[in-house]
Amino acid sequence: MKALADPDRLLGEGLAAIRAQYAIPPEFPPEVLAEAETTRDRAPTAHADWTAREFVTLDPATSTDLDQAFVIEAAGADLILHYALADIGWFVPEGGAMEAEAWKRGLTLYLPDDRARLYPAALSEAAASLLPDGPRPAIVASVRCAPDGAVKLAAVTRAVVRSRAKLAYESVDIAAVPHLADFSARMQRGEDARGAARVDPPEQEVERAADGSYRLTFRPWLPSETANASLSLAANMAIADALFAARTGLFREMAPPDDRALVRLRNTARALGLTWPANATLPQFERTVDPRTPPGAAFLLAVRRAGGGAHYLPFQEGHVPWHAALGATYTHATAPMRRLADRYVLEAVLEIANGRPLPPACADAFARLPKVMDAADAREGAVDRAVIDLAEAALLHGHEGETFAAVVTDLDERGARIQLCDRPVVARVDAHRVASGGDVRVRLIEADPVKRVLRFERVN
Repeated sequence: MKALADPDRLLGEGLAAIRAQYAIPPEFPPEVLAEAETTRDRAPTAHADWTAREFVTLDPATSTDLDQAFVIEAAGADLILHYALADIGWFVPEGGAMEAEAWKRGLTLYLPDDRARLYPAALSEAAASLLPDGPRPAIVASVRCAPDGAVKLAAVTRAVVRSRAKLAYESVDIAAVPHLADFSARMQRGEDARGAARVDPPEQEVERAADGSYRLTFRPWLPSETANASLSLAANMAIADALFAARTGLFREMAPPDDRALVRLRNTARALGLTWPANATLPQFERTVDPRTPPGAAFLLAVRRAGGGAHYLPFQEGHVPWHAALGATYTHATAPMRRLADRYVLEAVLEIANGRPLPPACADAFARLPKVMDAADAREGAVDRAVIDLAEAALLHGHEGETFAAVVTDLDERGARIQLCDRPVVARVDAHRVASGGDVRVRLIEADPVKRVLRFERVN
């Protein structure tokens, strides 16, 4: 839901209420902005000169906070990804106002009409952003990728890079970017071999129809987005393995959906008219779902919501951290301007890969970050759910009194959770003597976008 579009500010009042409810900061304190102005021109004196390499960025056309630039080179049968990541730590002094504020925020929060940044725009959208308007300091992770998609960290270097082009998801021809399509295909082979269940959920947009009603539409990921995601996946996996081998680091761990969630997903698939064979696992079935169709898009969003949720975990002796959706040990390192943890993971692997000891600031951060980042993730999740509720209420506003076919996806102490059969809406209804997976018809009683309320009653 981070990409929910509301160009006409149809949901302005509801979004304002979400900001107030979750205390989303509107601006930075003066001392933070002043420090950013002081450090934005800091010269990159500890960086090698990599400006001769043909780095490019690939992001949404309107993005200006560019964390990553890349160039891919052939090395025999392997490919080497040089992944330049914004060196935000170069501009954010330890113990300063910006660092303290970043620890309060945890991450950049995205809403349909704006964002609450982790770092001031003078850095995150200018001096530290890997824009193609001049050289930028970066930490470059060089990752070797074999034909079967196996990845290994080859080197980590502090370097000055120059992006040659700001490529856009919407217009790029990935076949024209050297080795990008091949790299993405290799990573897909690796995922298939690991039995990974990574879901690329569609983006959602709220549009206003001619009669004043709303509709919720889906936009599946473009091939360029999938290809770009494979670069981050490779770097994060390779960095995680290197840190784990060094007996340090901060990892992302996630359990697979439990049995109850799988039952709910099977019921959701049936409600949406999708045929899930009884002998197919969730990862196997996911690969058959077409995200370009409304039922397929709605199902993939349901999968995203069904997981147990990932959490942060520092290195623990005797424990192998595991991300079930990826089938791998995994960390976050590739969005240092948008996630607090990534800065410290990236600075740690820079030292480890070059035979130097772990910086004390990183060791201290790894002990403190799980609580901070899990809280930031929880707030982000709550905001995302509130936006989903807002969008669904907007979608059905004006349809009060109408009846809808639905399927009960599961039951709990709060009643029946239902999936509407012809709209991407999940709601609850008081229903008795109904089984999970049962068909029901419900009447819409209330749809209030400002309060984010949907109320149904059962009619059969």
